[in-house]
Amino acid sequence: MGRRIDYYDDPNAPRANSLVPSVNVVVENHKGEILMIRRTDNDNWAVPGGAIDLGESITQAAIRETKEETGIDVEITGLVGIYSDPKHVIHYTSNDEVRQEFSIVMAGRPLGGNLSSSVESSEVRWIPFNDIDSLSLDQSMRRRIGCYRSEGVVTVHL
Repeated sequence: MGRRIDYYDDPNAPRANSLVPSVNVVVENHKGEILMIRRTDNDNWAVPGGAIDLGESITQAAIRETKEETGIDVEITGLVGIYSDPKHVIHYTSNDEVRQEFSIVMAGRPLGGNLSSSVESSEVRWIPFNDIDSLSLDQSMRRRIGCYRSEGVVTVHL
């Protein structure tokens, strides 16, 4: 399995060769904990997410990716933000793809299911907000969770 390497405004970063719309989901439970995964490609913590497949909506991708990576069924409740900084590129070493960031971050609430890891997630946990600062996260993920925490959610009809 290849690795994922994130670069931020780095003059030595490889040049982007793709742009793939993706989705991330901040799922908060009734205890105020956030659903997080430990990624297998870089060992960092993140909220679930991934590429939007052809033929699926943003909401469908968000629900699918969350279920695949965590075992949890979710309902999408709104939009956190859209992140498309061309200074942030993601290098996937398995195929030498270098993506320019383009992530739509949604908010969700859990409906059911059981925590389970996957090929993409070595660990899945509900994490209290206060514990997130001590975890190893890429700065883009930390920013997305921070936006959710400070700015809230925009209700949208998708």
